Amino acid sequence: MNSSNDVTALDLAQQTYGPIVGNRWIQLTAGVIAMVVISNFQYAFTLFTPGLKQQFSSVPYSEIALIYTLFVLFETWPVPVAGYFIDKFGIRNLMLVGSVLIFLGWFLGGMFATSVFHLYLTYGVLAGTGAGIIYIATVANAIKWFPDKRGLAAGLTAAGFGGGSALTLIPISGSITSMGWAGAMTWWGIGQGVVAIAMAFILHHPPKGWLPKNWVQPKAVVQTGQEFSARKMLSQKEFYIMYAMFLMVCTGGLMTTGNMSQIAKSLNVFDAKVMGIAIVPFVATLAGITNAFARIMWGAVSDRFGREYTMAFAFALEGVLICLMTQIAGNPVAFMILMPFVFLAWGEIYALFSAITGDVFGPKNASGNYGILYTAKGLSAILAGWGAAAVAAYYAGSFAVPYYIAAAADIIAAIAALFILRPLIRKRIAGES
Repeated sequence: MNSSNDVTALDLAQQTYGPIVGNRWIQLTAGVIAMVVISNFQYAFTLFTPGLKQQFSSVPYSEIALIYTLFVLFETWPVPVAGYFIDKFGIRNLMLVGSVLIFLGWFLGGMFATSVFHLYLTYGVLAGTGAGIIYIATVANAIKWFPDKRGLAAGLTAAGFGGGSALTLIPISGSITSMGWAGAMTWWGIGQGVVAIAMAFILHHPPKGWLPKNWVQPKAVVQTGQEFSARKMLSQKEFYIMYAMFLMVCTGGLMTTGNMSQIAKSLNVFDAKVMGIAIVPFVATLAGITNAFARIMWGAVSDRFGREYTMAFAFALEGVLICLMTQIAGNPVAFMILMPFVFLAWGEIYALFSAITGDVFGPKNASGNYGILYTAKGLSAILAGWGAAAVAAYYAGSFAVPYYIAAAADIIAAIAALFILRPLIRKRIAGES
């Protein structure tokens, strides 16, 4: 009888996968590590731009910035298809595909690219697609394993993507200085690909019917009792509100991430140094830390106070901070202080939107459903990368106008979260019961 009771008390996941792989905190940790190794593909791009501009001196900067835009497009637009296959066939095979693609993206780009077009294919298409597969796989896995702490788990996972670069931006900058952009891209691509492949062999979705012990739904968060297919989700008004909000808030942060070197030049602070370190990699490192912390902090706050209230406050704060960025020309100290706070108020979108997708549309198809929502980031990349660079060029290199547009979008999204999205979600889910 004791043996029967012991078996009943065991966690179903640990019965299925063993005590290590079946531990949801191990699953979360593996997902965070995988996120760390893909973070540089987005956040280190600004460090490669000076070398790329020097090597491809006849190419306009807007065409170099298109590498970043293509990376984000391919990181997002193929994701719904990848998410569908992840939900249907499991996480490991897709993780292996993504890991190989990120390896090839930087390895081939660093070793063989002799034109910007080559980097469109390697950095943009290959690395972008691979990073997107890994991103959606790990975020959705966290949503599935943590129905009771969905905001925190999604925040921790997304923090790996936002904050992993804080560990590596200065070393990558040093590698670029010592071996050039191509050598740094090659060797970092190899290392990151190997680590991602190792994490792929750990990650699993929870077994069917599994729930954490003593599961309690957060009081401030409403969660549907239904499981929405992609088709059913696309028939809901709240999906389109969420999509528009994601698009609006994503733009300012992506613009700053991909163009930080050029923004620093437009503000006349690019040549400043902090403790002997160039200001851009130093500030990018601080921003990576606050970006990561934002995802954890706001995700946990949303578990306690609700997703929509958290969105409204954070988005409004981001709008104010982005406006302030236009007022600090010639002041490197203000640049160093303000920029990390911009990312503290921006990074939470990747925790909040993934968590609310699981809440509103159910966890079963979270990979595919969040993958569809995540394509808003790809659309935003067109505005934030190539578009912002083109507008800045029209205004003699100043990013003031793009920043004003992004700030207005943030304020609109904050209002929408509170007065449109929240009532709509609650009305629908209340009707389910």
